[in-house]
Amino acid sequence: MPDVPLRSGPGRWILLATVLGSGVALLDSTVVNVALPALGRDLGADMSGLQWTINAYTLTLAGFILLGGSLGDRFGRRRVFLIGVVWFAAASVLCGLALNIEMLIVSRALQGVGGALLTPGSLAIIQSSFAPDDRPRAVGAWSGLGGVASAIGPFAGGWLVEAAGWRWVFLLNVPLAALVVLVSLRHVPESADPDARGRFDVLGAALAALALAGTTYALTEAPGGNAAPPVIGTAAVLGLAAAAAFVLVERMRGKGRHLPGMGRGGAGAAPQPMLPLGVFASRQFSAVNVVTFLMYGGMGVLFFLFVLNLQVVVGFSPVAAGAALLPVTVLMLLLSARAGALAQRIGPRLPMTAGL
Repeated sequence: MPDVPLRSGPGRWILLATVLGSGVALLDSTVVNVALPALGRDLGADMSGLQWTINAYTLTLAGFILLGGSLGDRFGRRRVFLIGVVWFAAASVLCGLALNIEMLIVSRALQGVGGALLTPGSLAIIQSSFAPDDRPRAVGAWSGLGGVASAIGPFAGGWLVEAAGWRWVFLLNVPLAALVVLVSLRHVPESADPDARGRFDVLGAALAALALAGTTYALTEAPGGNAAPPVIGTAAVLGLAAAAAFVLVERMRGKGRHLPGMGRGGAGAAPQPMLPLGVFASRQFSAVNVVTFLMYGGMGVLFFLFVLNLQVVVGFSPVAAGAALLPVTVLMLLLSARAGALAQRIGPRLPMTAGL
């Protein structure tokens, strides 16, 4: 069912499934922040344990997100998206039933794997399903409403912590995931990349995961000093070396060449690149990715440190700390779809520059 109009019934269902699916993962990245003091008291966790409750999710999400996108292109975007949603829901149950901080950290790492499978698939489904004229507006709604999910997280988390306890911050994901699965099975078309054929780029997947996980670990651990400097340095070196090797491997894959000493195997075709580096030849594509990185980096700092500071330092209740971000939530909800339509009319440069 390609080229679906956004304003049609099927188009609205597709947008609902993709926004709600990615929104669950984005919501969870911020809703947990406001619950940290409560779960820390309940599980007897110190600040290092609380930090790793966040870091474990970030590490696996960053490490496997390229793999998730590649698997969707190859085996079906809806299929991998739904696997990610179910995986995320199962990991959320484990988080809600955690008996100690160690079990919670492991469960959060599993949540990140689910998020890495579903997040790129949701955007790829939008790109492959909607008519070309409607794609900018659909992507704008997906991005904006996803931001709303992140922004509403602290308020929703604060209310849940006070009304039902911190465990429901995680268990809430289960009914939302069930709704995503139901809507996706009934209304979201399957799609795949016809060019994603041949052997899978196992080496590229491993290097990408090591590069992203290694650098993310080093960046998160270096400021706090919780890990030994040699461990942080080793993680940084491994991450950067893996990133450099990933670029070289993907460049050779893109040219259809085999790596030295690895043989030709089968019919002699080299594996398809996990990330075709030619896309970065587009200045607009590269600029959009830089702006997106800066925007979500700033939002992540705001939602984590600001809400935590309001509770620990200022003495706000969880609900009051979450409510402090409601103006951001309201503005994003009101302007997200309109910003996508504006970018379609005048181009993305001015709205992106003004927003950043």
